[in-house]
Amino acid sequence: MFKLAVYAQLAGVALGAIGPTTNVHIANKVISPDGFERSAVLAGASADTLEFPGPVIHASKGDTFNLNVVDALTDATMLRTTSIHWHGFFQAGTAWADGPAGVTQCPIAPGNSFLYQFSTANQAGTFWYHSHHLSQYCDGLRGAMVVYDPQDPHASLYEVDNEDTVITLADWYHKPGPQLDGQVPPPDATLINGKGRSNGGPTTPFAIIAVQPNKKYRFRLVSISCNPAYTFSIDGHTMTVIEADSISTKPLVVDSIQIFPGQRYSIIVETNQAPNTNYWVRANPNRGTSGFAGGLNSAVLRYEGAPTDQDPTTTQAPNNAPLLEQNLHPLTNAAAPGTPTLGAADVNLNLAIAIGAQGFTVNGAHFSEPTLPVLLQILNGASTPQDLLPAGSVYVLPRNKVIEISIPGGSPGSPHPIHLHGHAFSVIRSAGSTTYNYVDPIQRDVVSVGSLASDNVTIRFTTDNAGPWIMHCHIDWHLVLGLSVVFAEDVPSVASSDPPTAWDELCPIFEALPPGTK
Repeated sequence: MFKLAVYAQLAGVALGAIGPTTNVHIANKVISPDGFERSAVLAGASADTLEFPGPVIHASKGDTFNLNVVDALTDATMLRTTSIHWHGFFQAGTAWADGPAGVTQCPIAPGNSFLYQFSTANQAGTFWYHSHHLSQYCDGLRGAMVVYDPQDPHASLYEVDNEDTVITLADWYHKPGPQLDGQVPPPDATLINGKGRSNGGPTTPFAIIAVQPNKKYRFRLVSISCNPAYTFSIDGHTMTVIEADSISTKPLVVDSIQIFPGQRYSIIVETNQAPNTNYWVRANPNRGTSGFAGGLNSAVLRYEGAPTDQDPTTTQAPNNAPLLEQNLHPLTNAAAPGTPTLGAADVNLNLAIAIGAQGFTVNGAHFSEPTLPVLLQILNGASTPQDLLPAGSVYVLPRNKVIEISIPGGSPGSPHPIHLHGHAFSVIRSAGSTTYNYVDPIQRDVVSVGSLASDNVTIRFTTDNAGPWIMHCHIDWHLVLGLSVVFAEDVPSVASSDPPTAWDELCPIFEALPPGTK
């Protein structure tokens, strides 16, 4: 079984995935994933292979990525500069390659390229990449990443795991992001693996997930959404969760999964239902047009031999076993760091989200992308919250300490999916639960802080990774509106780091751009 699973991995990545050493071309192209034509910001292995979502970027555990991002953007209705975040990678020793504009770098200018070089180290699992420059990823610059583990502890549970078993869930907009900035727009369509239908739009083809009967598939479910959370299910099939945000979990059988922007799950699906049949795959959004009328929010799981010219006729069973985050537990190294008592960490922070005149605030401070990246500020000698910009949004954290962060739920725009760069964290209290778990809480890098005022999501992590790490809402429109803070972790180590010369050149080139080309 293990050998078969690995073979399936290798066979899959040969079909069209790229990496770990590759060019990543970023350019504009007109596409119509839901039948509505628009120019988009897309990625491809070359200028001729641009696609949405972008190509799967893959590696094996222990590999080093060498990802040369080439900015060939020309469409002036959208951002022409770019910066890419490799979501879920800790970037130990390479904070300069993390990607968020204004935090770890200046954007790449059109006509230029920049080499992101970082190690997978001990990480494996499901990741993704996206622009981290204002709302640019909503215009299309997003795709999945997979790091395969030859010693995967779950290998005996599945037989197929390759590029074709990656499932991306995305929202899609008919207007360019810059026309929507300052708003929180509802999406026009849900795209599953880059295909979908908009309300009142044409009957465009569904994404087809082709399977053979009586096999066990590892599907890697990736939310590359800018706004909605999705409730994902497959008619007639249960799902066994074995990974959350690249952390292996104890297997948990569910029949539906609510997945928030930026989150990832690996699920095992056994194709043990009636053969020669099509089954609906459903991704119901919590924002935008919900439901499945006319094929909205849907794709097709197609068993080998099923009719290719007929839509499924399956029905959705009640979701009696939904995924509850607090029921997930790490497979190894399960305990949360620090003393198992609330408020007993070395540093205890409460982050209160509100809305002010400028947009969102965290503890009263509004985050605006600074023109001088936080990393460059530190390299230039800034070391205290009073020195670091944006004012009130940068928290200095000491080295090798346990940090506890609580975030009250029910704030405007909830539920907010909060993502921390540079770390996975232990979720000692999940939304919808009042129980604190220090023994084996789920570890992940994106957590929903909940819709209710009674929610108070609490997380812990250890400051063992020097860098300026942004923590932000992964509803990208909320990030643009200021819902973010930066943790300047182990400032002395950051101050003594030495990014490559090409990184030093990003800001001067960006600042020299003429008006209208940024």
